Amino acid sequence: MSNTSPERKLAAIHDIELSYEVRGRGEPLLLLHGFTGAGSDWRYVFDLDALAREFQLILPDLRGHGGSTNPSGALTIRQCALDVLALLDHLGLERTLAIGYSLGGNTLLHLATRSPQRVKRMVLVAATPYYPAQARKLMAAMTEETRSPAEWAEMRARHVHGDAQIRDLWRIGRGFADSYDDMNFTPPLLSTIAAPTLLVNGDQDPLYPPTLSLELFQAIPDARLWIIPNGGHGPIFGEHREAFARTALDFVRGSQATARP
Repeated sequence: MSNTSPERKLAAIHDIELSYEVRGRGEPLLLLHGFTGAGSDWRYVFDLDALAREFQLILPDLRGHGGSTNPSGALTIRQCALDVLALLDHLGLERTLAIGYSLGGNTLLHLATRSPQRVKRMVLVAATPYYPAQARKLMAAMTEETRSPAEWAEMRARHVHGDAQIRDLWRIGRGFADSYDDMNFTPPLLSTIAAPTLLVNGDQDPLYPPTLSLELFQAIPDARLWIIPNGGHGPIFGEHREAFARTALDFVRGSQATARP
C-alpha cells in the first residue's frame, strides 16, 4: 500500500548523513535500534507494514550504523540523541512516541532529559543510567579478531559502508569501557523526564542487570517496570517477541494506566 511502503532517505545532520526510513501517516513512533544494529532490525520485533497502518514509523540508522556515516570516527550516546532531535526537526515533528533498545534506549534517556517535551511516551529496553563493571568488561573485549565469519557476514548485511565502518563500530564499543561522562544519569536528572516510561529488562541480562532498571524506575516520575524471566540482553526477539510487541504497543497507545497507585 502506498501509505505503508518504506521510504529510505538521507538527511544532512550535523557532520553526518543520517539514513532513515519513514512508513505510514499516523501518530509518529520513533524506533531506535541497539549498538551494531540498524533500523531494519525492528522487522524482527514488529510487523512493520501492519504497524505503519496505525503510526508514522521513523526508523533511523544511528550515527555510524547501517547507511549512516560518521566521518569523525567518534560516537557518544549524547551525540546520537542530538542527531535524533535534529532528525525530528528535519521531519517537522514536535513530539513523538518512542521505543529504544540498548543503545537506542540510552539515546532516549539523553533525548528525554534534554528535551522532555519532545517525547510523549516511551519504552526503554535494556537501558541503563550508567555502565556497570560487568558491561565494561564485555565492552573491552569487543574486538574484530574474535569475530566469526558468520558474525562478519551479519555485520556486512547491516552496515553498507564497508569493513572499515564495522571495525570502527567495534573500536567505539571498546571505548565505551573507559567512558564515564556520557552515560552518567543521576536521579535528579532522570526526574526531569516527563514521558510515561515503560522499562523492560531481562533478568539474565549480562550487560545491565535488573537492578539498574530498578534505579531508573525509582527516579523517573511516571514509570513502569517489566522484568522478563529468563530474558537476556534485549528480551524482545525470538520467544519474547510476541509478548513484548503486544505490551510495548499497548503502552505507547496509552492503553495502560500511567499513574502509579
